[in-house]
Amino acid sequence: MAAGKSTIGARLAEKLGFSFIDIDKYIEEKYFMSIPSIFANEGEASFRNKEKQALKELSDFENVVIATGGGTPCFFDNMEVILSTGLSIYLKTPKELLIKRLLQNNSQRPIVKGKSRDELSDFIDKAMSQREPFYLRSNIVCVSDDDLTADMLIQKLNNYSV
Repeated sequence: MAAGKSTIGARLAEKLGFSFIDIDKYIEEKYFMSIPSIFANEGEASFRNKEKQALKELSDFENVVIATGGGTPCFFDNMEVILSTGLSIYLKTPKELLIKRLLQNNSQRPIVKGKSRDELSDFIDKAMSQREPFYLRSNIVCVSDDDLTADMLIQKLNNYSV
């Protein structure tokens, strides 16, 4: 959350001449419900099943950059699906930058709404301790900060050998 997946993903897709899909927006359009509504009305397990199905559907697409949700790689066999159907880039973002971004926009993110700086710091520490082992399986790990550009990611892609 707040690592820049959607922003940098859209820019990367444009530079590559690919389509861009944000998996959360894909789910919202498919089910005619917002992600917070799915969580509230159906629970996390239902959302994760919808997310798994969406990932499998999107994995059949070609010439596309997909921004997954932060939890997507951590459930079911999702990371295996990601790695077997394309290249995965982990935007490793410093915690202080995540806190700054979340404090600026936390009213739009129900999971962090109203949290203080200290609560956000604890939330990030807990989430990263659970999620980073999955993220580190990515093909490319890239430090993400306010200076990261799509051109920098393209350079990393060009330097990546399969």
